[in-house]
Amino acid sequence: MTVGKDVSALFPDVVNCMQTDNLELKKLVYLYLMNYAKSQPDMAIMAVNTFVKDCEDPNPLIRALAVRTMGCIRVDKITEYLCEPLRKCLKDEDPYVRKTAAVCVAKLHDINAQLVEDQGFLDTLKDLISDSNPMVVANAVAALSEIAESHPNSNLLDLNPQTINKLLTALNECTEWGQIFILDCLANYTPRDDRESQSICERVTPRLSHANSAVVLSAVKVLMKFMEMLPKDLDYYGTLLKKLAPPLVTLLSAEPELQYVALRNINLIVQRRPEILKHEMKVFFVKYNDPIYVKLEKLDIMIRLASQANIAQVLAELKEYATEVDVDFVRKAVRAIGRCAIKVEQSAERCVSTLLDLIQTKVNYVVQEAIVVIKDIFRKYPNKYESVIATLCENLDSLDEPEARAAMIWIVGEYAERIDNADELLESFLEGFHDESTQVQLQLLTAIVKLFLKKPTETQELVQQVLSLATQDSDNPDLRDRGYIYWRLLSTDPVAAKEVVLAEKPLISEETDLIEPTLLEELICHIGTLASVYHKPPSAFVEGSRGVQHKRLPGSAGSESVESPDTNSAAGVPEAPPAVIPSQGDLLGDLLNLDLTPPATTGPPPASSGMQMGAMDLLGGGLDSLLGGDLGGNPAMATGFGAPPATVPTSFTPPVSGGLDDLFDLGGGDGLPMGAYIPPKALWLPAMKAKGLEISGTFGRRAGVIQMEMTLTNKAMSVMTDFAIQFNRNSFGLAPAGPLQVLTPLSPNQSIEVALPLNTVGPVMKMEPLNNLQVAVKNNIDVFYFSCQYPISMLFMEDGKMERQVFLATWKDIPNDNESQFQIKDCHFNSDAASNKLQGSNIFTIAKRTVEGQDMLYQSMKLTNGIWVLAELRVQAVNPNYTVSLKCRAPEVSQCVFQSYEAVLKN
Repeated sequence: MTVGKDVSALFPDVVNCMQTDNLELKKLVYLYLMNYAKSQPDMAIMAVNTFVKDCEDPNPLIRALAVRTMGCIRVDKITEYLCEPLRKCLKDEDPYVRKTAAVCVAKLHDINAQLVEDQGFLDTLKDLISDSNPMVVANAVAALSEIAESHPNSNLLDLNPQTINKLLTALNECTEWGQIFILDCLANYTPRDDRESQSICERVTPRLSHANSAVVLSAVKVLMKFMEMLPKDLDYYGTLLKKLAPPLVTLLSAEPELQYVALRNINLIVQRRPEILKHEMKVFFVKYNDPIYVKLEKLDIMIRLASQANIAQVLAELKEYATEVDVDFVRKAVRAIGRCAIKVEQSAERCVSTLLDLIQTKVNYVVQEAIVVIKDIFRKYPNKYESVIATLCENLDSLDEPEARAAMIWIVGEYAERIDNADELLESFLEGFHDESTQVQLQLLTAIVKLFLKKPTETQELVQQVLSLATQDSDNPDLRDRGYIYWRLLSTDPVAAKEVVLAEKPLISEETDLIEPTLLEELICHIGTLASVYHKPPSAFVEGSRGVQHKRLPGSAGSESVESPDTNSAAGVPEAPPAVIPSQGDLLGDLLNLDLTPPATTGPPPASSGMQMGAMDLLGGGLDSLLGGDLGGNPAMATGFGAPPATVPTSFTPPVSGGLDDLFDLGGGDGLPMGAYIPPKALWLPAMKAKGLEISGTFGRRAGVIQMEMTLTNKAMSVMTDFAIQFNRNSFGLAPAGPLQVLTPLSPNQSIEVALPLNTVGPVMKMEPLNNLQVAVKNNIDVFYFSCQYPISMLFMEDGKMERQVFLATWKDIPNDNESQFQIKDCHFNSDAASNKLQGSNIFTIAKRTVEGQDMLYQSMKLTNGIWVLAELRVQAVNPNYTVSLKCRAPEVSQCVFQSYEAVLKN
């Protein structure tokens, strides 16, 4: 049987041998049964009586063997006969039998889940968690975890502090695999507060010194998760960081395969908490006999840990690696030098001189990688290191790889005015244009157009030649399209061509290779599993019907209790996938392509309801959530966009004081709001720029609806009709909620007032400044473009009043680096009047306290995309200048919020 021969014909004879008292023979018979029962289900029933009898044998080894074999025989006909023996074994006096029976329940559940539930085995399994024997506890946890994985919503493992305490007690006495089961189970628990979190961490920490690397990684997973709950200023937090480093370092002294798994996990850990290993750089230095896969992984971690403190030794090490014999490793080492330059600004000069030294070696592949890297350095630090261009040009002839050729062409085109023979260099590339790869052809086309715009008189023939090659002689649609665009731009408007082609480029960042934050959180919860080696969530590679649960790290230091009212109302709405934020590209081009026909629907304008943010994390994730996501585009959320709410939101009613004499007793500080501030109208589009159409306007928020209020004036000699309006993509997804309602023709010298309701479900793109809005207005004469800035206060929502405890926890949780302080000058009213005035614009006072004659108001506001802004406003009776401190996960909004504070308080 074990050598692959079919011996199923002997089934009846083998079954007869089951009655033997010889334990070794019985094991062999049971092994045979497991193999052939499925192919001979009718014959297998003959063995049931012996199983039942063996389950009552005085020898615990035979009882356990019988119950284990029963669980492995996956034959439906036999399953129902197994229930009684299994029930007895689950309550057996011997722990070895009980632990075997616990695993058998999971196997039986896989065959017939309904039967297991009906027989009450799951409740018995839960009782085993309180068993006196640690191995029974571990197997019960393993079985329940296995069952819970295939039934994610069953809530089988109902973890509470009492259960956790039992698991932690069993942890010390288990075998190593039992410890792994218990630690994995602990990782699914969310502690109630930071004290409980610290207590669990203290009891798990000794597992870090275990000899089995799987136990160490499971312990690291638990600690990484529970550290999220600990305040960073806690002494124990620092102690825990120090304790995590040695076990991770020890893992790197194992054999290469284990090293690789450890390094993949460490890669995730240093992205989340680089401070754990910041002093351990040397252990990631490559050894000469490391396999290539270990070398490349170590290199990646070295770059992640590179900082100003250790950059000198990192660069010395990388320079050494660049002279190795392994080509792939050398290429990665050269790229690493470039990434260090981009990451640590102070080291950039040293990195560039190291790269120049490597170019002098004249080793072909080293030179090519160095040129690719230097291109990125030029993009990060423009006008700083261009003196090296001459050295790069000397190596032009040796470049044969497309990426290196494209990089060199980009450098020549970008700095053509500094290279005397730029036209000759580019012309040399042009000779074999059709033999080049697409990447090089596209780069060459752009570079020659740049050269022409900088030196038009000398390069006219060259640009005509490349445009002809790209458009008439090329089959590549990308190349042809780009050629035609440049041709038309140059022939119709050379000034516009210059603005487009020679536009200032955004600086590049070293963060491009980091794992996306939500994915990183999920992978941290899967440390020690295949997901942490692949750097992919389990759902990406686990097939089958099992429900794969998406795990997230808990909110830190109390923020897990923060629950948005919106989140409750949108329960069950799937979370919108994180959208990639488009960069602010050719915005004029975007507007030119807008469809300015009025929308077909003319129903009531949708209110900017809090419902649209239902699927977003209340406290946001920095600028990703400020500008990301399909805000409200999800059909499941469409119910949230009805008419404006008829009732005044609860935030508007004055709160009843709780009578507490602490910091958070408002003492009646909130009065009735004074009404939202609406800025005076400003001139947006002068008549001389719009063929007689003049537009002035402002923005306001009335009853929860954002409005764009405009005055349209006709200063032309002819009647204006057929008005329509369109917005470009903007930071908060502002878009018209309906057509521009100009119901009668606009006669000469006539003005008309129009209120356009807006919503925040339009396409999103970060603008500069953040509150900039680009608008296109069409009438029967032409299409006109203008831009204006909206006050961010109109995006403050009516449900922006945070609970006091949540406010306190959130304020502590947001890093101090995200705090901005501003002065508001010449304000002459007291703190209560200021609070009322601000509440009219949905800036809510959570608390007020007085310290040495200075009133301190603690305030919160919530933007339409779910970002919260917290504020501390200091008001002193004798001083007309207020101080406002703003804290937010997206600090980019602070400047705009301050402008709104200033506008509201001064008007």
